[in-house]
Amino acid sequence: MLRSTAQSAMAQLQRQFSRQLTVSGSGSRFVSTSAAAEPVFRVSRPTQALTLNELRDNRGARKLKKRLGRGHGSGLGKTCGRGHKGQNSRAGNGKPGPGFEGGQTPLTQVFPKRGFKNALRRELQPLNLDRIQHFINTGRLDASKPITLRDIYRSNLVRFTDGVSLLARGSQVLSTPVTIEVSRASSAAVKRVEELGGRVVCVYHNRLAMRALLHPDKFAVLPKSAMPMTAKLRRVYEDPERRGFLAPEIRKEYTPVSFNFERVDNKILPAA
Repeated sequence: MLRSTAQSAMAQLQRQFSRQLTVSGSGSRFVSTSAAAEPVFRVSRPTQALTLNELRDNRGARKLKKRLGRGHGSGLGKTCGRGHKGQNSRAGNGKPGPGFEGGQTPLTQVFPKRGFKNALRRELQPLNLDRIQHFINTGRLDASKPITLRDIYRSNLVRFTDGVSLLARGSQVLSTPVTIEVSRASSAAVKRVEELGGRVVCVYHNRLAMRALLHPDKFAVLPKSAMPMTAKLRRVYEDPERRGFLAPEIRKEYTPVSFNFERVDNKILPAA
């Protein structure tokens, strides 16, 4: 009897308190409200200060690295998601270069090679005597001083990269004695220039010396010009019949203007 009375009293108290229950952010609290009022939801403020070791990136901000070869359970074991064999399963062969033909012998290797390309070969541009006289008559070349490759290049007489070869076409037109420095000269051209009292000197310029000669404004210090590198070139520029600048007979009488025997400080640039 007493036990049933106590149970009924407890049930009545539970029903009464359930109507007054308020849900909070950190747990449940009892608030004295009326039974008919709606439950009030409150957010409790944090009881602890936020520290640096509790800072985290937003979810999805960092992507985990794909870990390969860690067993079948990971889904990326053994073949690591590449499948079996084939070009796409090989490391470092995802984008073959030009000329690759799937593994067969490429066309560039099928046919045999012939000859070779000489790295020291120079392509000399021809320059004839009649054009020199025409440029002197029009005032684009000054015959009173030695005509060098720089003067030829800047006057647009002929465009060249490696050098100029002097030829004798129109030799009867030439009437002005000139002193000219070129890379090579034919015997007929030399004969005609010297008949008029002029001089032809063949001067050697490698790529660096030619660049310093044509574009000295690009150098703070003009480099020393290199001597001919091969025995064949040395024989050419030491031959007095070819008017080489290294021939003893010519070196005694004339010093090339366009050849730097020493390094030159380029503080004062030449006039363009």
